[in-house]
Amino acid sequence: MESIIESIVLGIVQGLTEFLPVSSSGHLELVKYFVGYKGTAAESAFLTIVLHAATALSTLVVFRKDVAEIFKGLFSAFSKNGFTWNDEWDFSMKIVLSMIPAVIVGLLFEEKIEMLFDRQIVLVGIMLIFTGLLLFLADQAKNTTKKVGLPQSLIIGISQAIAILPGISRSGATISTSVLLGVDRSKAARFSFLMVIPLIFGKIAKDVIDGEFSTDATSTAELGLGFAAAFLTGLIACTWMISLVKKAKLKYFSYYCFAIGIFAIVHKLFLN
Repeated sequence: MESIIESIVLGIVQGLTEFLPVSSSGHLELVKYFVGYKGTAAESAFLTIVLHAATALSTLVVFRKDVAEIFKGLFSAFSKNGFTWNDEWDFSMKIVLSMIPAVIVGLLFEEKIEMLFDRQIVLVGIMLIFTGLLLFLADQAKNTTKKVGLPQSLIIGISQAIAILPGISRSGATISTSVLLGVDRSKAARFSFLMVIPLIFGKIAKDVIDGEFSTDATSTAELGLGFAAAFLTGLIACTWMISLVKKAKLKYFSYYCFAIGIFAIVHKLFLN
């Protein structure tokens, strides 16, 4: 029963913090540390992936109309007269371009990244402070009227790759980078949330092929309840975050990241 409660708590934490720019992976590691999670680094990373899949699914639900329009546009580009490059193909290519840095980092450094998800609390604290700095700077940006172009897509993708580190908020890093590049805030949030979906489901597909989901370390009930908790809270957090980005309220999250980051470092080094 205790492990099931832990999974539900972790699911709620993931659902809330995946979309709020405070680092879901960082908060998951902190919660695992304070509740005494006993899984190995590989098991911890595996659970994190499952919970991320839940929030990726909630993203699909929130942006279902956008996703439907994208697929409709992709298919409608093919006609009797041949292929016509349209807005949907343009957007999709930007998504693909943004994925490349994270795919390269994930494939080349998978085992090393896995070890970072083993209660590396000081690292999480430092990265949370870094996230807070990014958010604070982005909140000061004024000229945010551009669309996401190909150069911006690649730079945003590099931010997403760096955000693999626990403690750096993926949404915070990608949205902040977009805004600092002058991209419209609502477009930045939309691009940030949609760009991660192929990566998450791609990672799950790779794990299925590699046999990673055959592990008995975590029961089906634990995974299922954690997944459900992350999905439901993710629906709420995703909708809320879109509204907050439009209103330029990122600095308040930066203060939170500073506080939690400093607390994590002090607790680990001096109070543990």
